[in-house]
Amino acid sequence: MNVENDAIEVEFLGTGTSTGVPQIGCRCSVCQSKDYHDKRMRSSVIVRTQGKSLLIDCGPDFRTQILRATDTDLDALIITHVHYDHVGGIDDLRPYSYRPGNFPIYARPDVMSRLRINMPYSFSEHSYPGAPLFAQHELVNDEAFSCEGVKVLPLPVWHGKLLMNGYRIGDMAYITDAKIIEQSTLDRLAGVRLLIINGLRITPHDTHMSLSDALEVIAKVKPEQAYITHVSHQLGLHAEVSKTLPQGVSLAYDGLIVRLK
Repeated sequence: MNVENDAIEVEFLGTGTSTGVPQIGCRCSVCQSKDYHDKRMRSSVIVRTQGKSLLIDCGPDFRTQILRATDTDLDALIITHVHYDHVGGIDDLRPYSYRPGNFPIYARPDVMSRLRINMPYSFSEHSYPGAPLFAQHELVNDEAFSCEGVKVLPLPVWHGKLLMNGYRIGDMAYITDAKIIEQSTLDRLAGVRLLIINGLRITPHDTHMSLSDALEVIAKVKPEQAYITHVSHQLGLHAEVSKTLPQGVSLAYDGLIVRLK
């Protein structure tokens, strides 16, 4: 990792929704596209700052994603919510988990509780020999916390009826799977220079923001740069949608690296 201590680098490991793009069995123009911008694994990023590499979410594509990343170093995992497309790759953190103190995971208490049920071989009192081992850090009442020395501020949002977290790290904020962002969370976004936010498709959705919903939030926050992630094939071709976006707003894509100084 070669990032100045006061800088932030975000590497997009994946920018797709739960089915990924192309979606299995679909023959639409996006799923048949030859443009690599239209090939989207499940959403996840690495945030590099202050000498640390923090993984946000670890979906079922994680092994492939980390092997093609520019740097495989990781210091901790921060989880937004417990849906499979955001936690399905945690077992593949096995190589990172045998360090002294085990590999740190930071998440809401409800997420940690579900992980202990889903992965008892790693979280039980007597773990299975050879299982990945993790240090559990439960977040407290949406308070800011130190993630391996980096200050992180939770950004509570509603994913349908599920309360989950986005996260702010310095002047960067990452929000995925949101449908409703309340004013209290918008207040926490004040001064953000880089906003990464979900925009699933053009038409409305019950539990995710559409592209127009995301653009409304971006207009309120007024970041210098904004990137749309957690994209489905129903949003349209990357090249075509990109032409319609306001200045300072772009579609994220797998492998994109954004730096904020």
